[in-house]
Amino acid sequence: MVRINCMLFLFMVLILSCSGDTTDQGPVNNLKPSNLSIDVEIAGQSSENPNGDGSGEVNLTFQAANATLYKILIEGQLKESTSNTLSYTFTDEGTHDYSIVVSAYNQGQFISKTISVTVYVEELIGLIWSDEFNNRSLDLNKWNYETGTGVNGDWGTGQLDRATDRSENISFQNGIIDADGGCLVITTRDETFMDREYTSGRINTRDKGSWGPGHRIVARVKASGVRHQGQGFAFWMMPQEKPVTVDAIMWPQGGEIDIMEYVGSIPYHNLGTVHYAWEWQNNQYQDWNHGHLGGYYSYETQQTPNPEEPGYGNFPPPENDPNAGSSGFHEYGIDWYDDRIEFFVDDSIYHIHYLKDGGAYTVDGQDEKSVELVDGRRVTISEYSNHFDEWHPFEHKMYAILSAGVGGSDYTYGGPIVPEAQFPCSVYIDWVRVYKME
Repeated sequence: MVRINCMLFLFMVLILSCSGDTTDQGPVNNLKPSNLSIDVEIAGQSSENPNGDGSGEVNLTFQAANATLYKILIEGQLKESTSNTLSYTFTDEGTHDYSIVVSAYNQGQFISKTISVTVYVEELIGLIWSDEFNNRSLDLNKWNYETGTGVNGDWGTGQLDRATDRSENISFQNGIIDADGGCLVITTRDETFMDREYTSGRINTRDKGSWGPGHRIVARVKASGVRHQGQGFAFWMMPQEKPVTVDAIMWPQGGEIDIMEYVGSIPYHNLGTVHYAWEWQNNQYQDWNHGHLGGYYSYETQQTPNPEEPGYGNFPPPENDPNAGSSGFHEYGIDWYDDRIEFFVDDSIYHIHYLKDGGAYTVDGQDEKSVELVDGRRVTISEYSNHFDEWHPFEHKMYAILSAGVGGSDYTYGGPIVPEAQFPCSVYIDWVRVYKME
């Protein structure tokens, strides 16, 4: 009898223990988050500096009962965190008010709270960001590896390569002639790797460095291996920011800036281009909805060539031909103003794109481009890309990309690869620098 009572008591204890883990709303881990609190610490905040010390750094601490995930919306960027802290640095100079939305999630249930902060960022002039590539490894505080073959196996240009994070494709080298120091080396290779017969390298500064109007963005590059059709290298920019009404902004509605687009099929010229959309189209891709305005640069004449569209041909150039982009280092950059973007190579401006209709020509609702003489030099002048109210792509921050590629469809990225193309094909990047213009 005593044995039975003990067993009955143990059974009742087990029942009570299990029932203690449930409520009328289900298991504890399915409870809706509650009691969301948010604490904000602004770097250098004091009675004398109520908006901070000018660094723009804000530290957030948030807590909600039953929360397993936090989502934080800041400046149109959605960040996720399984911890209850987040540090963010605002970069818009001056004193600004910002709204921060914090949402606590658990099993599809959530609670949100919005707070406002006022932050001061001191004005900086001159060099504000750079990577000199002297440390023989990729600085992951500044860059991300971007691997794969793009969306659904297509980077959008008909390329044949797979980007990897291997040292075979992204490496570092000292002792390069005419380099200021060490160089980042991005190499394409003719090799079977996973599902592709070519490999390449691609890195970007997304979420780690982005810039917009008021900045000079420039890279010093020697595209020595790019000498045949189907080989190419690009230094370009894509949107960091987006409207708060969408989860992601579609290409080309968000815009694209190609600062350096150098291909072996056009070895004596560089192309500087803007890509944009004519209509918002509810942020959906339409194959007809793509505008692009670009200008070529002649290494020989240091201006827009004549004719202005050089076309494929004259490859490979002779070794060390000074009129080919593969023969030496050049500085490829843009000066990004509120109303225009000026493309230059070695400080020679060859393409100026105005953002608004009427910036360079009459107000007529038409995209326009022509070659004009500016200070005695041929310069491509184009307008416009602000076609709809939902988003003006070149009035917002973009992140930088360095990428190599193999192959391409006609009229994109230099055309199909030719059998005589030589590999490995290496490009040397001496440095990337960003300046705040006065």
